Amino acid sequence: MEHTSSWGNHEPVARLGVETRATFIAKAYMHLFGAMLAFTGLEILLFTTGVAQVLAQKMLGFNWLLILGAFMIAGWFASRLAHRAVSLPAQYAGLALTVVANAILFVPLLYVAESFSNGGVIKSAALVTLLGFASLTAVVFVTRKDFSFLGAILKWGFLLAIVLIAAAVIFGFNLGTYFSVAMVGLAGLAVLKDTSDVLHHYSQDRYVAASLELFASVALMFWYILRLFMSRD
Repeated sequence: MEHTSSWGNHEPVARLGVETRATFIAKAYMHLFGAMLAFTGLEILLFTTGVAQVLAQKMLGFNWLLILGAFMIAGWFASRLAHRAVSLPAQYAGLALTVVANAILFVPLLYVAESFSNGGVIKSAALVTLLGFASLTAVVFVTRKDFSFLGAILKWGFLLAIVLIAAAVIFGFNLGTYFSVAMVGLAGLAVLKDTSDVLHHYSQDRYVAASLELFASVALMFWYILRLFMSRD
């Protein structure tokens, strides 16, 4: 990982006092919760106003794999923003952009999922995502282990996923259930690494950027867990 350029020049919060660390973690997770609420609110607004239906019909007119690729690229871009945004306005701008981009990219997936059990599959996938995220977060907090070594695995894993998506678009084959299972596993590793980064590598003034990276991981996990639930029916 590029710690010298990615995390800025400020001292990591892990080296500071217990009270400072606790304040930083509370701020980061409060912003994560706020981002999740904003995402949910945007989706409700899009669906209740009928905008989601228009967007979904237009987006579903393209190859679904292109939407999948756009979602992957958006996640990568969000991670880059989290690593590079230093000033507080830049961090907030990055978080807002990421939430809005995910809200739009999720529209076609949620639109299709809403037809499964009258949308019950969405609630089930959201619950499993929250439980999975909470469990993986607990692992990091309890063990205090630095999972930054997962960075290389995630880099090559996501690169391979992009290559598979591109190949599927070009050669016309489907990425089935096993791909979604693998991506859920990769998302789990991303949660471990990102939570570890929050504890070990972010400075105390970058709590918004920390929440941005965590939000991107949660979104990735929710996307593929929802696809798995839909593939069962």
